[in-house]
Amino acid sequence: MTSHAEAVHGGHEHHGPPPAHKSSRVDARVLGMLLFIGSEIMLFGSFFTVYFFVRVVNPDAPSEWPPPPYEFPVFVAGINTAILVTSSFTMHWALQSIKRGQRSAFLAGMVITFVMGLAFLLTQVIEYLHVGFNTGDGAFASVFFGLTGLHGAHVAVGLTLLGMVIIRGFRGHFSPEHHHGVELPGIYWHFVDIMWIVVYSTVYLL
Repeated sequence: MTSHAEAVHGGHEHHGPPPAHKSSRVDARVLGMLLFIGSEIMLFGSFFTVYFFVRVVNPDAPSEWPPPPYEFPVFVAGINTAILVTSSFTMHWALQSIKRGQRSAFLAGMVITFVMGLAFLLTQVIEYLHVGFNTGDGAFASVFFGLTGLHGAHVAVGLTLLGMVIIRGFRGHFSPEHHHGVELPGIYWHFVDIMWIVVYSTVYLL
């Protein structure tokens, strides 16, 4: 007599854990990206540790931040923040579009996201050229360029990933059934956006 388990599994019982390369809850590729992002959070954490030491713990910390006569371009950075946050929404739109099989909307969302990310990076370069100080102008300057530069490097990596997705998208890759090549760069891009909000709030506003 066939047992209930055999009936459910078509007569083939499975004992033990799932295959080693699979997760019963999270796709292995997504899990890998999340673990990578976890290591990146620790990297940023080390930079923030230096920042708070220079700003708060250090007995020689300046009473004003940044110390006079220097100023951070808060308004320009705010505009840049709006650009990057908006790009996170267009990235989500692109992913949802390919999941629904809407290829034109997917490509439009990816291109808009890439352009916004590029605009952010170029604006940051222009900001560096006109900020009025350099890495040798004190610990505050080193921390400023260290944190914002580290994030800028991550934006550059993200743009490379988005560019690859766009090229593949125009070649007809991806579908509602096969969209992990879009989802993984999207997760990374959302991480870049969230991390910038933390950097902007900490360095420019506090």
